Amino acid sequence: MADVDRMYDEAVTLKDQGDLEGAVRKLEEVLANDEGHLLSHQALAVYLQKLGRPQEAIQHALKVTELEPNDPFSYTQLSVIYMRCGRIPEAEEAMARSHIVQQQARR
Repeated sequence: MADVDRMYDEAVTLKDQGDLEGAVRKLEEVLANDEGHLLSHQALAVYLQKLGRPQEAIQHALKVTELEPNDPFSYTQLSVIYMRCGRIPEAEEAMARSHIVQQQARR
């Protein structure tokens, strides 16, 4: 697990240095070792969207909702990714789901 965390940290460093492609490659390496690494899927959704790879970004954002179905932020992030990829109806649906999950958590 420590290796995965180290690789994730290296990916963040690459992103901070302006190397989004390098960060994506490093995060893909993380997922090759731990396909359920939530932080990597969250980061890939953002980085891939910024790189103009919307389908891949959406797939990672969807994976976040699979890994954390009871976390409203999962759906909020999915909504933002959909919106930035020009898929407004899906963005609205994801935001509605975020609100539902949030209300269920309050009960």
